[in-house]
Amino acid sequence: MASTEAPKVPVYSVNDLKSTTDDALTPYLTTLPEPYRFTQNNTNSNVRLVLGYTAVAIAGATFYVDRKLGWEATRAPWVLAAVISYFVLNSILTIWIWAVEAGEVFRGTRKSGETIVIRSSTKKHSSLYKLNIKYTSPTNKVLQEKEIETSFATWFSADGVFHPEPLRRWLSSEIEVLGLAAKETAKRTGGSSSHVGVQ
Repeated sequence: MASTEAPKVPVYSVNDLKSTTDDALTPYLTTLPEPYRFTQNNTNSNVRLVLGYTAVAIAGATFYVDRKLGWEATRAPWVLAAVISYFVLNSILTIWIWAVEAGEVFRGTRKSGETIVIRSSTKKHSSLYKLNIKYTSPTNKVLQEKEIETSFATWFSADGVFHPEPLRRWLSSEIEVLGLAAKETAKRTGGSSSHVGVQ
């Protein structure tokens, strides 16, 4: 039986607070009522995984050959090529994470073609959670672009328990399309719940 307890994190760990909050965005945005629901686009994370796993596979294969054939076999030209490939892939991966993804925690598209990209960030020793939101039309026209921030204490209790509803309320008050989705949810539930995923 799965646990229904709310996630609990150390309140002084900004990384844990950020990770838990970041992880809550996807389930929220992908369970909004239609027509506001977003389908997550995993292209960027798939590229990161391919680069990372390919580099690890090269390192693993080189280690295996060294282990099985001995040190002398590692002087072969293909080993030099494998080592160079490993460092090139890791360099590309680093550039990809810092320049392309740049803190991206969600990228999704509605059925009508609008796309939302959300990037998150925090500062060391700060309890503020910052989001950069860009919402564009199917023709790539910017419909809303803004930076928002608030304290983690808005949705984490003093003992570190995560409460998703305050996070959802904050997002829907700041992002227009999510505000419309919240109104639709309230209409469908008679205002008795802000639970998403209403069919």
